[in-house]
Amino acid sequence: MLRLKHIITTFCLACLFCFGANGQSRQDRFEAIENQKSAFITKQLRLTPAEAQQFFPIYNQYTKEIRDVKTQKSRGGDRRQGGSNSFRPGNDAISFDAKEVEIKKNYRSRFAEVIGQSRASQFFSVEQEFIELLYKELKGRNHRN
Repeated sequence: MLRLKHIITTFCLACLFCFGANGQSRQDRFEAIENQKSAFITKQLRLTPAEAQQFFPIYNQYTKEIRDVKTQKSRGGDRRQGGSNSFRPGNDAISFDAKEVEIKKNYRSRFAEVIGQSRASQFFSVEQEFIELLYKELKGRNHRN
C-alpha cells in the first residue's frame, strides 16, 4: 500500500512537471498524457478496437472515482492553524486507502466483463508500469536541464 502511495504521488509530481513544459496549457498537457496512457494500456492489454470502445468509458469512470478519493484525501490532509499532527474525523488516511481498494475491486469486476478476468487483473500492473515510465521520463528531463 505504501508503494502504491509513492507511485501515485510520483505520478502527480510528474504531471505537475510536465505541465510546466513547452508552453502548452495544463489541460493540453494533461490530455496528452492521458492519450499516451490510453495507448499504452491498449497496447499492453492487447485490446481489440471493440474491447477498447467498451473498456475506456468504464476506465474513465474509474479514473474519476479514484481522482475524487485522492482529492478528498488531500483536502482532509490540509494543514490548518495549530495542531497539524492532531487527528480530525474525516482525515483518516487508512479509510481513504480502503475506499481506493474498494473502487479497484469494483472496477476489476467491471473490466472483467469486457476484457476477461486475467486482463482485468493485469490492468492495475499496466497502469502502475505507465506511472513508472512517466516518472523515469520526468527524471530524465530533470537531469538534462
